[in-house]
Amino acid sequence: MADKENYNTSRVTRLAKKRAMASQQWPSKKRLVLGDISNVGSKFKRKVKRAVTIKTVEEDKEWNVDDPHMCNAYVSDIYHYLRKMEIEEKRRPLPDYLEKFQKDVSANMRGILVDWLVEVAEEYKLLSDTLYLTVSYLDRFLSMNAITRQKLQLLGVSSMLIAAKYEEISPPHAEDFCYITDNTYTKEEVMKMEADVLKSLKFEMGNPTVKTFLRRITGVAQEDNKTPNLQLEFLGYYLSELSILDYSCVKFLPSLVAASVIFLSRFTLQPNEHPWSLSLQQYSGYKASDLKECVLILHDLQLSRRGGSLVAARDKYKQHKFKCVSMLISYVEIPASFFRD
Repeated sequence: MADKENYNTSRVTRLAKKRAMASQQWPSKKRLVLGDISNVGSKFKRKVKRAVTIKTVEEDKEWNVDDPHMCNAYVSDIYHYLRKMEIEEKRRPLPDYLEKFQKDVSANMRGILVDWLVEVAEEYKLLSDTLYLTVSYLDRFLSMNAITRQKLQLLGVSSMLIAAKYEEISPPHAEDFCYITDNTYTKEEVMKMEADVLKSLKFEMGNPTVKTFLRRITGVAQEDNKTPNLQLEFLGYYLSELSILDYSCVKFLPSLVAASVIFLSRFTLQPNEHPWSLSLQQYSGYKASDLKECVLILHDLQLSRRGGSLVAARDKYKQHKFKCVSMLISYVEIPASFFRD
């Protein structure tokens, strides 16, 4: 009898602790209204800050041929399947959807929104996969539905809510996304937009993103290293997040962006060596010449020649835990010879 009472007491205590932790899940939320998104620009203040906890490469390495959990026997088939999936029309946004469908939304507005979503993902400690899926849903929805600028932030948080439900173990609630916009939108509006997005995308939620392909190509780029190069890995993450800010990158396949990211990362760290190798060409499926246009756009983003007012990713990767990779100085010009096959 005493054992049963002790068990019940212990169980009640555990439940109480879980409730207490749940009530404090988002202790430092800071709210922000984008308002008239076209005028935010330079006035946009960094409202969302936090100390993000990340896994080291050793804890989260997805390219390790000696690890049976990495499916080494099937990895070629897996990535072949992902390459086929990424080109499916239903999973791709239109490369010119702003010109074709949107009368009240511009590339600059989209950039400001995505820049803010980078911070929201940081605030709620969301996986980078969630952020990339959010932007994918955003672009795909805008490829089919014209909306007003007043609804753009609503679309952003609703897309992130869907992506979080798809990727996260404990996703934020709709109320959390209302709060982060300073309650500009009601829970009902968020849920309505969530339903609209799901219906428009026909519940096709699981498409590969830049991060999907970056995992493998980063591993191939480090095949000659005895120890993981954290600087190369974090620089790849940084350049990938810059790519989702720029509307010009929408036209590129995720696998091509991932390959371009590694090309530019290797050039930044070792500018006197050719950044592309036969192994990288074999595993990525792209020659250096295939990457030229995307690499040059990413290079302009890295040097702030494009999107200089969008600083969320730049500030994020200034931190020491990311090896301060956004502060690395790249050469102003990439030799044309590096793009010759």
